[in-house]
This record gives sequence, C-alpha cells and structure tokens, in this order.
Amino acid sequence: MTAIEDTLALPLDEIDVSRPELFADDNWHALFARLRDESPVHYLSDSVNGPFWSVTNHQLIKEVDTNHQVFSSEAKGIAIVDPYVAEEGQLQGKNFIAMDEPEHRKQRSAVSPTVQPRNLTELEPLIRERAIDILENLPIGETFNWVQEVSIELTARMLATLFDFPYENRRQLVRWSDLATNVPEVTGDNSIDMKERYDELMGAAGAFYQLWMSKQDQPPAFDLISMLQHNPDTARMNEDPELFLGNILLLIVGGNDTTRNSISGGVIALNEYPEEYQKLRDNPGLIPNMVSEMVRWQTPVIHMRRTALEDYELGGQSIKTGDKVIMWYLSGNRDETVFEDADRLIIDRPNARAHVSFGFGVHRCMGNRLAEMQLKVLWEEIMKRFEMVEVVGDIERLPNNFIRGIKNVPVRLHPL
Repeated sequence: MTAIEDTLALPLDEIDVSRPELFADDNWHALFARLRDESPVHYLSDSVNGPFWSVTNHQLIKEVDTNHQVFSSEAKGIAIVDPYVAEEGQLQGKNFIAMDEPEHRKQRSAVSPTVQPRNLTELEPLIRERAIDILENLPIGETFNWVQEVSIELTARMLATLFDFPYENRRQLVRWSDLATNVPEVTGDNSIDMKERYDELMGAAGAFYQLWMSKQDQPPAFDLISMLQHNPDTARMNEDPELFLGNILLLIVGGNDTTRNSISGGVIALNEYPEEYQKLRDNPGLIPNMVSEMVRWQTPVIHMRRTALEDYELGGQSIKTGDKVIMWYLSGNRDETVFEDADRLIIDRPNARAHVSFGFGVHRCMGNRLAEMQLKVLWEEIMKRFEMVEVVGDIERLPNNFIRGIKNVPVRLHPL
C-alpha cells in the first residue's frame, strides 16, 4: 500500500487533518476529499490539539463563518491550538480578529481606511514601482529562490510602507510574522524554544512602541500606526501591552502571509498547468480573474477556528457549547460541488471569486483588496518581461496547519 492508501484506509473517526506534515508533503488532498464526501462535519476525539470538529465543505464553512453570534472568535481564539497560558510576568497578546462584536468592529474600523479604494488607488503606483525594481534586478540565466527574492521582498517592502516602518529593517517584519505562527502544535516542531520566541516577539513590541511614540504628536496620516493613534477606540492601545502586542502582530501576519504565499503558489500552479500559462500569455487581460483563482488554489490560510457559544445543529451533527470548530478553508476551496475540477488552476474560472480564502461575515479579511492589487500588479509586470518563470527544482513547503507556507521555489527566468 502507498502512504495515501494507508491513510485512506483509516477508520473515519481516526482521521486527523491537523497534522502539520500533511501540508509540508502537500499530501492533504485525498483526506479532505474523503471528509467532504463522507463526513463534512467530522469529530476527532483526540489529537495534539484536543478534540475538535472539522468543517470541510464550502456551504458549511460559510454557515459557521457568517454566524458569529453562535461561533465565537473571542472565546478561545482563531487557531486550532488553544491559547497558551502565559508564564508569570509574560504578556498574552490580544487582537481584534480574535474578538467578537461590538469590540471587534470598533478596533477593525480604526485601520480599515488604509485598505479602502481611495487609498489603494494612491498606493498602486508605489506597488508597481517596487515590483518593477524587484523584477528588473533578478538574475537572468541563474537559478534562484523565488520566495526569497520576489515573494518575501515585495511583501516586506509593502509592510514597511503600511506601517511607515524603517525601510532598511523591512525583513525584520517578515521574521516577526513567521514567529507569530511558529508554535509546536501548528508546525509539529517540538524543538522550538518558546522562551526565545517570546523574547523576539517582545522585541517587536518594543520596536513598534518606539515607532508609536515617535508619531504621537504628528498629524493624521495613512499608515496603520497613525490610524490607530487617531481613532478614539484605539488611541490608547499602547497603554494595554497585551492588546498592543496582539494587534501589531495581527497586522504584520495579515499583511504578509496572503500575498507572499499566493505569489509563490501562483508560480507553482502555472508550472503545474502549462496550458494555463499559455492561456495567460495569449490573454494577459485574464490577470485579475487569475489572481482570484491563485488565491483559491493556494489558500494561504489553511484554517480558522471558532468556539460554539451554544448548542447548534450543523450539517446533521450536534455541536455542543464550548466545542472547538475548525473551518478548513483549504478544503472548502477544493469543494467539487462549487468548483468544477477544483484541484486544477483554471485562470478563467467563472466563479473564482467564490473562494473562501478571505473568509466571510464580520471577520472577512480586511486587506483582501490590497493583496489582490499586489498580485495583479506583480503579474502585469512579470508578463511584460518574461516568457516564463520556470520552476526547475524541488519545492519546499513548510510544516504548518495554519499558514500554507512555501520556503523554496527554485526558478529560472526566460525573458521575452
């Protein structure tokens, strides 16, 4: 038997789709397909993360995500791993994505103008300028890691802009983003030094506290720190260390992971489906729709967690008060009842925007339009310069059940 056959032969009640190695090996497709077919609301009684319900089809994910009155983000957070109990003297970060209404909306509204259409229109020339600078300085005729040279670099530049963070230190933002989701239950790595991780994240809090104080008496601007300072609901956020740390990390992770991993995943997908790459060459006007399809196909955030505040019937299963409910966005985006030939990248897919990658309801991803704009601009500039970005070696994915991260995509460029 192959490893996949062994896995598929498991009794249904033993299937654990939270194992990080499934995502490092890109070996999750068949398991999620089985759950969607046989048990779209599936209970696992024992795992590293305790008992939990897996919700795996598109319709039921949307039902949970839009019912924030029953399914809470605040009760136990948004990730499958339960919140860590802070050691004596340590801070436990709090952030608005892990809050329920009305506090969630109050804090979200403070920074949402950053990604409103008017501001995005003003940002587009800068995004284009930085994308061009990156692409014009890539090595021709050499193999290099697309993730490091393009995906991370473009994301780091935009994060520095959004925060008005020192540009020369932009890669530190990426480092802090990676640390924020780097815990053993998420990555499967039990060697992580949690004290060292905590100290580094406190360094992030310190750097942003200094940035906050340096802007304290300045007039309003369109960076995230300024918007937080000039909104009455968040103006004194710096006086609550746990809220300050949590919200800063949330905004860094949110600004990093979707764009970065969709840039990398898009290159992988176009190489897996060369007929789609040819379709793109023949009609670059498909780029806006292709961006939505890349976000669906990649699904940068693998899951979101909710906690039931009351008993609830979901897909014929009885969810009890306090139960952990995991929405597997990655599975919802491969639901064949919604997306025909769902495992394929199809850049002119008519319903690509029906993907669940950004979530639904009050917690829908605030920065989705910015992420889409960065991807659109980058691919417009790629197609002006290169016949192909060719993957020429083994892809290295990260073991992580929360962020669908990619570490290495070796490529060679074929200029026009």
